[in-house]
Order: sequence, then structure tokens, then C-alpha cells
Amino acid sequence: MALIVHKYGGTSMGSTERIRNVAKRVAKWARAGHQMVVVPSAMSGETNRLLGLAKELASGTPDDDHNRELDMLASTGEQASSALLAIALQSEGLQAVSYAGWQVQVKTDSAFTKARIERIDDERVRADLDAGKVVVITGFQGVDDAGNITTLGRGGSDTSAVAIAAAMKANECLIYTDVDGVYTTDPRVEPDARRLATVSFEEMLEMASLGSKVLQIRSVEFAGKYKVPLRVLSSFTPWDIDINEEAKSGTLITFEEDENMEQAVVSGIAFNRDEAKISVLGVPDKPGIAYHILGAVADANIEVDVIIQNLSKDGRTDFSFTVHRNDYAKAVDLLKAKVLPTLGAADIVGDTKICKVSIVGIGMRSHVGVASKMFRVLSEEGINIQMISTSEIKTSVVIDEKYMELAVRALHKAFDLDQSAS
Repeated sequence: MALIVHKYGGTSMGSTERIRNVAKRVAKWARAGHQMVVVPSAMSGETNRLLGLAKELASGTPDDDHNRELDMLASTGEQASSALLAIALQSEGLQAVSYAGWQVQVKTDSAFTKARIERIDDERVRADLDAGKVVVITGFQGVDDAGNITTLGRGGSDTSAVAIAAAMKANECLIYTDVDGVYTTDPRVEPDARRLATVSFEEMLEMASLGSKVLQIRSVEFAGKYKVPLRVLSSFTPWDIDINEEAKSGTLITFEEDENMEQAVVSGIAFNRDEAKISVLGVPDKPGIAYHILGAVADANIEVDVIIQNLSKDGRTDFSFTVHRNDYAKAVDLLKAKVLPTLGAADIVGDTKICKVSIVGIGMRSHVGVASKMFRVLSEEGINIQMISTSEIKTSVVIDEKYMELAVRALHKAFDLDQSAS
């Protein structure tokens, strides 16, 4: 008997019929003798609907009080889907109970709308499992030390599921989505994209951080930190598929490199449309400038991605970085109000029509010339590179958004990702 965590996304929970199918699938695993914990997302579109209502009523700049209420509101979507799933499981003849994050408890910090999990009290869940119950726990949410309900940000149900699996030392965490695994790139952009049978934790971490929407990056970080066996698979296969076949389907995220992984120099192409570039022009080229600029941005809880500083000329330089597009206006206003007056910079300019395209692969460690090949391919397509960022197993470029799909398709072909591994 194994302890298994299932996570189901919003599309999988999108109607009562789909919830019924989820219940049948979970019941199949429970009847096979496994202890089951299930973490569902809100029904598809529900979180957007709730936040849309809040937007109609809100006025002024959001503050902590406003964001607290947003978390109170948004968390109800997962509570509804969890209760519905528990009812469906009971209709399957199973004992089932649902809990909100604050009941388990999933303890977080107090960063409303972007909270981070600090610890999980699993005593109540273990008691229910030992009593033969299927336990359904809301994803996406927790509770801070003051008793406030918090949410983990978009895609937070993945993080909830992996964190629960880590806390309970589950044998495996299965992430059921509307795709059947991790692909070499988004098949909607490149029809010849292939599903990967396995992908290393490091590659998955890079892909998640670079814009792949299959898994939220924090869920991958949790999996890596606590060595949680993780598998991404489809919830739209028939629920009565043989359990042994299902257990081997999708993409397994591994923590050990094997010989087959070394054959592929590049494993995937990731991209992110949600970035914006900010440039602080004509800043004094002296120690502490980067901290002066980025420290203020970080204090506002805005994440910075690619960073570049130009060569100094006449004691001045330009400093550019990218942020999420949703944070662009906030970051620019902050810099103009707090940084520009004290820094003596000439101006602050930005561009919201950029994107980031990246090649990822653990094989890049042992192969030279991979980045230069990427640059050559983009040059041959007439695509100008604005910024470059590298790590041991990835190279990212910032380019004009209108060239994104062309860049992805050209790179996918150039690195033979449309060819099956031998």
C-alpha cells in the first residue's frame, strides 16, 4: 500500500461530469489499496469570475487590506471544488472528507496573493487516512500565523500538492492536467513538439521558471528540495484505464540523470510572453547602483528576471531588467517616484512588447557552441536579440514579441527536437 497524492487542475474539475470522472479515477486508486490525498483546483474559470467581481467593486491602488480580501474571496473556489469532489467520492461508496487549507493546517507567511508555504500540520490528515478515508485538501491556499486566509498565486495548487506530498512523505505525486505530459515546446506553437517520457528535475525547474505553464515553479522547487517523485499526466484519459498503465504514463520528473538524457543537448524550448523590459538610462556608473535600483523593486515584492548593464561612457551607464508584465506599471511608477529623483538618472523607459525564448538541456554542460548556434539561427531568421541570460543548462534571449513563434519553431527544428530520441 502506497500513499499517493493526486492533483487535478481547473479544467479537470470544470463540470459536475468531470468531477464525477475524477472521483471514479481516485476511487480506482483507493480500491487498489492506496491511501489517497487529492488536491483539486477551483473549477475552470471560477477564480477569474470571482476576481472580476472584485475588480468591478474596487477603487484606488491595492494595499494589504485589499489583498487580504482578495485572498478571502479567491480561496472559496477551491473550497467549492473540494467539497463537490468529496461528495462525488462518497457517491462512489468511499469514505471521503474535504478540508480547507486553514483546517489542515497549511501554514504560510502573510504575503497576501503571493504567500509561501512554511510548514504543514498533517496529523489530522494521517488520522483520516488510517481510518480508511480519502482526504481532499484545497489547493492554492493556506493560513498565516494571525489566522488570515492566504493564497499562493496563480498555479498555487501545484505547489500545495507537492508540499503536502513532501510533508507526508508520499510515494508519488501525480499532477493531472489537460495535457498528457511535458513537451519539447508548446504544441500549439510547434505542431511537431514531442512528449518527453522523462525530464530531469533541473530541466523542469528551468522550463517552469522560463515560462512553461505545465507546472508552477514553486512546485518544482518543492519537489527538488524534498525529492518528491513527480509525474505529469492527463486527466482526460478514460478513468478506467489500467492502473499500471496509468502509473507509467505522462512525463516522469527524475532526480537522477541516465545515459539516455545525455544524448539530447537541448531537451526543450521554453518561452514567456508575460515579460516587460524597463531601462534606467544615464545612471552614474559607481558601486551600489544595481542595489539602489533593484532593492527598491524587491521591497515592493516585484520579481526581476533578466538583468543587463551597458558599458560605461563618460561615467554613466544604462541599466535594464525585465519584470512580469502585470508588475510593469507598478515598477515604473516606483522608480520614477523613489529612484529617479535620488539617483540622478536621465530617464526611465520601457517596452511591454517583448518576450523571452530559451533553450534548456542538461546536455549543454558537456557540449560547446550551443549558445552560438542559437544566436546564429535567430540571426538567419532576422531576429534581433535585446538581452541574453545564461546558466549551466539554459540560454535565454529577450526579443520582440512578434517574432516569438518564428523563433520557437526555428530553434525546435535546428536542435532536432522534432526527432525521436534514439
